[in-house]
Amino acid sequence: MRNNEIQTPNLVWDRAGVFNRVDNDRELLLEILGLFKEDFPPALAALRSAVQSADLQASSALSHKLKGMLSNLGGVAAAAAASRLESFASAKDAHSLPDALAALERESQDLVHELDAYLVEVHG
Repeated sequence: MRNNEIQTPNLVWDRAGVFNRVDNDRELLLEILGLFKEDFPPALAALRSAVQSADLQASSALSHKLKGMLSNLGGVAAAAAASRLESFASAKDAHSLPDALAALERESQDLVHELDAYLVEVHG
């Protein structure tokens, strides 16, 4: 691991936790997944833009929004990465934002792969 690489938890998707939150309602979960797949990419793109322009206030607000989205969906590692990015932005540590964003993007990509695999499993 490189010195500046951000560590995140290992659990990508807490599937059991999400099913518990939706009372094992698969249709509701599928609806939530659809909304996530619609809303997440533009929110991440906005965060990427905020980080690139060193807009600490927008970076903090957007990473907080993403943290909530990811937490609600059971994206443990991605939510932790969003939380870390939010902490750096709130602390006005613009220097740490690019690495934190890279970690969030990696973890989010892993989560999306797991969600896509679940959707294939459900839809056959």
